[in-house]
Amino acid sequence: MLVITRKAGEQICLGDDVTITVMEISGSTVRIGIEAPAEVPIYRHEIWDAVKEENRAAARTNIKDLPSAKAPPRS
Repeated sequence: MLVITRKAGEQICLGDDVTITVMEISGSTVRIGIEAPAEVPIYRHEIWDAVKEENRAAARTNIKDLPSAKAPPRS
């Protein structure tokens, strides 16, 4: 892990397309701003962990345990 010290208003660049700016530091809380292309997903770590666990649970589900879906009538 790279550890970098930054002050409010200072930035970190990740490649050519992502810039992280320290917006504010208050006590033990740091507010950051992230500039990135729209196609780059940005998640808080705890949300990303929850999404990955939900995907793992879905992958473990047996298709026989899913409710049966009826196809809409054809016209």
